[in-house]
Amino acid sequence: MTILDKILTEKAYEIVQLINVPLLKGNEKSVPTLKSTVASSSNMSIIAEIKRSSPSKGAIDMDVDPVKQAKQYEESGAAAISVLTDKSFFNGSLKDLQAVRRAVNLPILCKDFIIDSIQIDHAKAAGANIILLIVAALSDEQFKKLYHYATELDLEVIIEVHNEEEMTRALEVNPEIIGINNRNLKTFEVDLQTTEKLAAMVKNPETILISESGMKTNQDVQQAANAGAAAVLVGETLMRAENVEQTFQQFQIKLPVKGAK
Repeated sequence: MTILDKILTEKAYEIVQLINVPLLKGNEKSVPTLKSTVASSSNMSIIAEIKRSSPSKGAIDMDVDPVKQAKQYEESGAAAISVLTDKSFFNGSLKDLQAVRRAVNLPILCKDFIIDSIQIDHAKAAGANIILLIVAALSDEQFKKLYHYATELDLEVIIEVHNEEEMTRALEVNPEIIGINNRNLKTFEVDLQTTEKLAAMVKNPETILISESGMKTNQDVQQAANAGAAAVLVGETLMRAENVEQTFQQFQIKLPVKGAK
């Protein structure tokens, strides 16, 4: 079994338990959309992630205070905050997301492996404005059903892809936002050229492209920008940064002018 297979097996078990878990109510807040924030910026937008651990890296910062970290991200100029809510593999929770929602006035991404509409209900109730749908984790039928379910709830959706076949499937719904994951979800290896390769398949200039995983240096972010990404999702680098604000400044580079040679 791949890491993704193991995660999805655990998710199927968790969903059965979720049926008996009450929704975390009263967490709605009016915030700008991620799309409008990214589209209006001439600099690289940063989706800053709160991430205690991962299957590939192990413990990153198990003692992080999600509220303190989120406020630091907001003060540094984050376009949105991603909160990992998976417990079994990333040591996150929806309560982390709820706490962050109350602390900041930015759009919040519920970063999880969503395979059922009940997870979307819980994400929205906890205060998420954006959900992630990972094409590799879903059949075509599941993907389209969950995508439309989320958009009907006025949630933005980042559709995550990491190869050509997944990008082809993603483009069928004419998505507003696509996340290109440079990490292979089966091996967890990272290749920044994935963004370049897959971004070239997107012909709609209105589609927001996000480059995910592997952003460690200014050069990495520049490479993503040159490929057409208008935003980057950064987790581990910010979680380990001694100076979060300084890292933001290095990553918030000027975007190439569209159509310029």
